[in-house]
Amino acid sequence: MPTLVTSPEDLAVYLNHAVDEDRALMLIGDAQALCEAIVKPLPAGADAVVRRVAGRAYTNPASVTQETIGPYTVQRTAPGVYLTPGDRRSLRSLAGRSGAFSIDLLPADAMADLPFWDYQSKDTPAP
Repeated sequence: MPTLVTSPEDLAVYLNHAVDEDRALMLIGDAQALCEAIVKPLPAGADAVVRRVAGRAYTNPASVTQETIGPYTVQRTAPGVYLTPGDRRSLRSLAGRSGAFSIDLLPADAMADLPFWDYQSKDTPAP
């Protein structure tokens, strides 16, 4: 079993109530495995995401997302541990992968032989 980034005690503090240690260990392990599927190795600060994912599964095992009292209605997602789009964004951000970037494919001297009027601005000096 890999070393877990958070403990059942940390999960209990996060949830503000006592937890069943065996169940907490299982959910933390599942949450960590899902997080590592997005970013591996887990970056510093990822323990907060693992706690959030495990805490969500611990407090809502039936995965109820909507409930109406009368007439009775309930809506469930797939039960268990899951990552929200926000969890995925948090993990990528912690790993330094924001998702948006650009790559200049032109060689450094690509515009060296252009006449001065082909530059975008008159303030841009010719090479």
